[in-house]
Amino acid sequence: MGKLVVIEGLDGAGKRTLTGKLTAALAEAGLTAVTGAFPRYDQDIHAELVRDALHGRLGDLTDSVYGMAVLYALDRRAAAPDLRAWTAEYDVVLLDRYLASNAAYGAARLRQDVDGGFVEWLRALEVDRFDLPVPDLQLLLRVPTEVAGDRAARREAQDARERDVYESDADLQTRCSIVYDRLAQTHWLSPWAVLDGTEALQVDDLVQEHFAV
Repeated sequence: MGKLVVIEGLDGAGKRTLTGKLTAALAEAGLTAVTGAFPRYDQDIHAELVRDALHGRLGDLTDSVYGMAVLYALDRRAAAPDLRAWTAEYDVVLLDRYLASNAAYGAARLRQDVDGGFVEWLRALEVDRFDLPVPDLQLLLRVPTEVAGDRAARREAQDARERDVYESDADLQTRCSIVYDRLAQTHWLSPWAVLDGTEALQVDDLVQEHFAV
């Protein structure tokens, strides 16, 4: 059975870049890997509704923290069969965001810490009710909010993409970073490793430490 590994972090933390480098390093180490990312825009109706809401096309839906969290969770619930099939086939299933992103952003929007109620509600929904696979390892790619914001802005300019309401809220991103730190400190759901996203990461060392068989 393969490992389910998640890369978490703010918008602009460098998750996509790390995913690519880590995938290549895993292959060099002789390990098979498959990658995925959430939300699964253009693949799942719930993710498409999330995108519409974040760009103001669904009225006041984004005002509901719990309503948005359910849409994110339903996207993952629809992906659960694929995740289970992948863990049976590959050594590593590497995801760009998963359960913790829903927990971090929801708690941050409600101005709660990890023990404020929302995080436990989210765990009960996604793990207990939806029976989603729990990660074996979660990697928090940590960068200062200002750095993440600058990176996200440059990426969006290159992609000619408009920032959504979460990405453009610097205060939300700051609060979300704090919740992410607390999730990592408490090893929410599974072991966490915190990585410094402002430095060049030694992915070979990362593979040796966390993926060696």
